[in-house]
Amino acid sequence: MSEPSDKSEPTDPGMTRRTGPRPPDELAYESVARLAVRIRQRELSPVEVLDHFIARIEALDSKLNSLVVREFDEARERARAAEQKVRSGSNLGPLHGVPVALKDLFSFKPGWRNTFGGVRAMKDYVAKSWSMFPERVEQAGAIILGKTNSPVFGFRGATDNYLFGPTHNPFDLSKNSGGSSGGAAASVAAGLLPFAEGGDGGGSIRIPAAWCGVYGFKHSFGRVPVRASPNAFGAVNPFIFEGALTRSVEDAALILNVTAGYHPDDPFSFESHEDFSAAAQRPISGMKIAYSRNLGIYPVEKVISAHIDRAVRAFEEAGAIVEEVDPAINHSQQELSSLWCRMIAPNSLFGLERLRTQGFDLLRDHPEDLPPQLHHWLEIGRGLTALDALRDQVIRSQIFASIQKVFETHDLIVTPTLACMPVDNSTDGNTVGPSSINGEAVDPLIGWCMTYLFNFTGHPAASVPAGLSPDGLPIGLQIIGRRHSDSDVLAASAAFERVRPWRDDYRVVADVLTR
Repeated sequence: MSEPSDKSEPTDPGMTRRTGPRPPDELAYESVARLAVRIRQRELSPVEVLDHFIARIEALDSKLNSLVVREFDEARERARAAEQKVRSGSNLGPLHGVPVALKDLFSFKPGWRNTFGGVRAMKDYVAKSWSMFPERVEQAGAIILGKTNSPVFGFRGATDNYLFGPTHNPFDLSKNSGGSSGGAAASVAAGLLPFAEGGDGGGSIRIPAAWCGVYGFKHSFGRVPVRASPNAFGAVNPFIFEGALTRSVEDAALILNVTAGYHPDDPFSFESHEDFSAAAQRPISGMKIAYSRNLGIYPVEKVISAHIDRAVRAFEEAGAIVEEVDPAINHSQQELSSLWCRMIAPNSLFGLERLRTQGFDLLRDHPEDLPPQLHHWLEIGRGLTALDALRDQVIRSQIFASIQKVFETHDLIVTPTLACMPVDNSTDGNTVGPSSINGEAVDPLIGWCMTYLFNFTGHPAASVPAGLSPDGLPIGLQIIGRRHSDSDVLAASAAFERVRPWRDDYRVVADVLTR
């Protein structure tokens, strides 16, 4: 990515961008794609690039608290080896020499610490196996330098925990970054990393992408394999994904090219032969887009509704046809957020049981390390019967049918990503979202997130930076595509980026971090 332009991009007064000094560090805001090219062409060395980002992390991350595991010595060794490969003329992977961080939750690299989202008793736990996403990006030449902050067991849409504390929003350090991939999103928005891994079981890529003003893409279920050992079928209730946080659609497409494709460890994975980078260049003229302000069930803050009403015009400017729709979802948002919590609670119970067999009995020995909200849902999860689980799958099926009905007449669905603006960080390690919006009660863990429905259904979905609110905070726009139509989501995202480029928004971050 080139250095942000001085031009203020759209003319719509409701979509104006802040002006100000350019980001002072051009390399920090270079794109993944461009960094890889510059390394391949020997314009930059992997060691130079890595040292640059490490220095930036050491100088700025004390304000964000985004990187919680730092393996800089190992990363420097890999960077030196990567430099030798460049000099030797060896074949280089598409991400050769580009730094990245993993998510400190359920993403593993052998020999690396993993705290499962800031669980104090797990601060010295060392992984013995690989997760799929880090394995594939490292095989493509990326250099993993650390791990990013997340909430305990990923069981909320904000990033905070008792071990490391909250990750601060790079646009306003008093606010939360969103979660559960909050450390990842904040680090990318701040130019501490070119890209970072995210996981998404209820919106955990898209939620922090919306609050931190970056691009978050969740692929169709099965597009990128998940290694869910010892339960190969463990990523389905709800559908769980591994993906990336980036500052551009181009970079997300490149990373999807690297990570997509069949793997025998995942019974749901499938072959993937599409060129997603080419898809991101595809026009969207004539595509039919269904716009829903609230999916028919969510209370949405007025500043978000008004902003997204203006933002969707970008698709019309790109040649698409936008029509308002009501997806006719016959359950309240409170019923569905409870469904998500019930559905994912057994996964947390199973994870705790696995740790117990390894000698870490958190529920017996360290119950205070788990937030009270998690204890609440674990107790409910223990009481679920097989019949309860089947009834929940029926509700899930009804949501799927409602979404599929919209896709009978439209190519894409567009909504706000979230129903509320970023919340203030707590001081007790237990930041959550709002308990009510517009006077209507919502679950503070996940009920304000218009994302988890698409973890019930498995459709590809992305959060696109849609500009800044009047007080300078990012607002995200969610784009959902038909099952396996990842290319449509990328094409629409890229079209939006061309019409409403968001690069200049990172000037605000530069100002915040250098005060």
